Amino acid sequence: MFETFGFESLTAPQAALWFALALGLVFGALAQITRFCLRRALVGSDRRAAGAVWLTALAVAVAGTQGAVAMGWISFAGHRFMASELPILAIAAGGILFGAGMVLTRGCVSRLTILGGSGNLRALLVLVVFAITAHATLKGVLAPVRTTLGSVTVPLGDAAALPGNPWLWAGLLVAAALLVAYRAGAGRGMLALAAGIGALVPLAWVGTGFILYDDFDPIAMQSLSFTSPSADTMFWLLASTSIPAGFGAGLIGGVLGGAFLAAAARGEFQWQSFESPRQTGRYLGGAVLMGVGGVLAGGCTVGAGLSGVPTLSVAAILALSSIAAGALATRAALNESGRVSGGSATTPATQPAE
Repeated sequence: MFETFGFESLTAPQAALWFALALGLVFGALAQITRFCLRRALVGSDRRAAGAVWLTALAVAVAGTQGAVAMGWISFAGHRFMASELPILAIAAGGILFGAGMVLTRGCVSRLTILGGSGNLRALLVLVVFAITAHATLKGVLAPVRTTLGSVTVPLGDAAALPGNPWLWAGLLVAAALLVAYRAGAGRGMLALAAGIGALVPLAWVGTGFILYDDFDPIAMQSLSFTSPSADTMFWLLASTSIPAGFGAGLIGGVLGGAFLAAAARGEFQWQSFESPRQTGRYLGGAVLMGVGGVLAGGCTVGAGLSGVPTLSVAAILALSSIAAGALATRAALNESGRVSGGSATTPATQPAE
């Protein structure tokens, strides 16, 4: 398909880089304005409004992705989300670790990337540690953890996706998400921007899996995600003379750039750093948990959640559910710890500032 569009000066991988950069710029700007983040939707002080934004994006992503499948533009047969063997222990453990980490750092990886673009030095350091840990879990010293947990599988066969009519499941997911978003009373403007975030998911799937498909120089079909792209970007920064930048590097660079432009235009760019050694330790610990957890779970709140759930993959749904469970359990533990120690009722899990 790539050749029919008349690209003459770019290969498919090169075009994917620029495509990802454009996607990232839009995502970064919209996420900066809407403060898009699943952590806020789960444990934030404004979780009703944040939940409305996140669920609206998910509804549009589900409808768009399944629409693209119905049109025959893309297929998830053979995709990693549809593996016949479900690494249930790795996904569940990884999701819980990731959820705990995003509460400790007060932001999922996508949100921290946005914050990094708007001047938050805490977020940038977390992203570096997260990327190093994720790469170590993929290919380095922590790889035995991944392979050991990943060896515990449940055979799914043809049940790797939700059984039955996919449009029935898609309709239920979209209706439920929009109903909750509507009842939250969020502003129409924010919901419209959230819908724009959701539309980027099927756009990315179609772009990499259909428009840029090239038999002679194939690229992976992928959508918005932050775990593997963060690791790939770090690896490219360290060895760019031997490793070309790909979709992941373009996406991360675009998100940082889009967040910076939106923050600067709205007067929201502000340098921020750590306030104490204790805070630094908490953030770095959370970064490590998210790095390991994101790889084990097969993605973050965006990769496995916003992009994965619309495929109707059982693995993606399990990953998102485990992330939510880990976040809620960690918040409850932090609140209980604060009460037992006689500390302030305002804990790191519930403080409004980022």
